[in-house]
Amino acid sequence: MEIDGGEPMNAYAELVRELKSLRKGRGVLAGRIGDRVGPTLRATCGVTEGDEPGAIRRKVSARLAELAGRLPADLRLATLAAFAIDDDARQLPLYQDRVHWAAVRMDRDPRTVRRRVDEAINHLAELAADAPRDQPPGRAGGWRTTGLHAVLTLDRPRPEVIERHQVVADGDGLRELPLTPPLPLDRSDLDARVLYGGTLAGPTLVLPVPVREGHPHDFAVRFRPPTADAMRSHLVYVPRHPCDLLDLRVRFGRTTAPPRVWALHGADRHDGAHPGRRYPVDQAGEVHLRFRHLAPGLAYGVRWEV
Repeated sequence: MEIDGGEPMNAYAELVRELKSLRKGRGVLAGRIGDRVGPTLRATCGVTEGDEPGAIRRKVSARLAELAGRLPADLRLATLAAFAIDDDARQLPLYQDRVHWAAVRMDRDPRTVRRRVDEAINHLAELAADAPRDQPPGRAGGWRTTGLHAVLTLDRPRPEVIERHQVVADGDGLRELPLTPPLPLDRSDLDARVLYGGTLAGPTLVLPVPVREGHPHDFAVRFRPPTADAMRSHLVYVPRHPCDLLDLRVRFGRTTAPPRVWALHGADRHDGAHPGRRYPVDQAGEVHLRFRHLAPGLAYGVRWEV
């Protein structure tokens, strides 16, 4: 693209312009999303010519959430609100509504939040420009998680975590995946079993056959710590790769449910000490949380009062 009498617009400036255009209206939920995502943003997010609208939304949301995860908390929130990536903010159809929503969350006036959004967009463009040229976005490690369904049971003598994963290969020949238990589980004394979808070789899941680019693979694992104390106060996931959905259930039991429970959504601390948001326990003694567009390096999960 050329501007100002034929001077080429650099990728940073073009990405800033495209991001400011995308934040308008419904953000990543806009109709005709393919027309709203410009060529520089497409390259940044790994969007290809044949991608359907749903795939474009997922790729753009995941990439922006990943980049925002490297920013300070206020700029991260401003990003997730501006582009309608946050689960609550995505319910608001207008950019100005999401700005007001973020203003309440940040205890700032809307003008300050607008400045934060502009600042965040500049940083996002800088981070994207610094990405390695020979490694397409979203392809670090060759896969992404489209769904992780996890259940923690605490109403029995020995806790148990069962996970069902669906991953999609970002390149041909995906053959193995790192198997990382949630915190605070310690792999050194953990009973880890593959229920289906591969075989365990140390901390690695070896897939039955190589997976081709764009194809999904499902697997399930079970983790059992040696004692109940190992799951005393929290369960936290810190994704290393983009993750579209974490569906998490914790069963405390009707008679042993804790008095207070908090949901951790994109926390900076991984030890469960982040304040979080108060969350109700139902009459069965369970909580059910869903997190979307998880940013790599941040913590998602639940903690409870001991």
